[in-house]
Amino acid sequence: MEFQFILVEPNYAANIALISLNRPKELNALNLQLMLELKQALAELDGQDEVRCIVITGNEQAFAAGADIKQMESKNPIDLLKIDQFETWDQIRKTKKPIIAAVSGFCLGGGCELAMTCDMIIASETAKFGQPEIKIGIMPGAGGTQRLTRAVGKALAMEMVLTGKFISGEEAQKAGLVNKVVPVEVYLDEAVKLAKEIAQLSPIAVRLAKESVLKAFDSGLQEGLFFERKNFYMCFASEDQKEGMSAFVEKRKPDFKGK
Repeated sequence: MEFQFILVEPNYAANIALISLNRPKELNALNLQLMLELKQALAELDGQDEVRCIVITGNEQAFAAGADIKQMESKNPIDLLKIDQFETWDQIRKTKKPIIAAVSGFCLGGGCELAMTCDMIIASETAKFGQPEIKIGIMPGAGGTQRLTRAVGKALAMEMVLTGKFISGEEAQKAGLVNKVVPVEVYLDEAVKLAKEIAQLSPIAVRLAKESVLKAFDSGLQEGLFFERKNFYMCFASEDQKEGMSAFVEKRKPDFKGK
């Protein structure tokens, strides 16, 4: 896969893939082409059995410093409706395989929203998270008011959205936005390590478990419990379930095939 604004590096031996946002001069600002390429790459990787977990990263200076304002400045509501840029975000959210964001430096606006669309976030000590759209006369539009509130709670989300303030990686971890904060030298290694750990497990069980966790954000408790139960039963239709339980009983490492 060759793209203009992202780099895709599958590691089939480890059953993972790395996607790097690649607009360094623009601090990886998310233009329409980059988002389309990201959507296409994720769709292709999602269809490859050899890939079981995906890492998205930027560079040490910036995961993504926001949307490309130059591309949006002159647009009116009808232009935005026709472009339908959020359809791309919806497709990213529908990716079946787990996605880990490896974040260093600026993770702002659309960049923060992209990281929150991922399933887990590993951050470096230099990471800065924020939704500063209010400072240019708009508001978050790709999930920032919704996912941030669910992650960190109403009070902090309201402060970040209404003032545009940034929070550090450490503050983000304490608030529940990120999984882990590590030195900048190893943030990508830590994300890859986590991806490899997940990739060793049953891809069927991982997919069903991811769906069930996400359902908690989209439904009430009873509906979520029903969905979880259904997916739990589904696991018992897989060969991986038989292998996993047999390996446990036989005290050996399981060999999951994704069947």
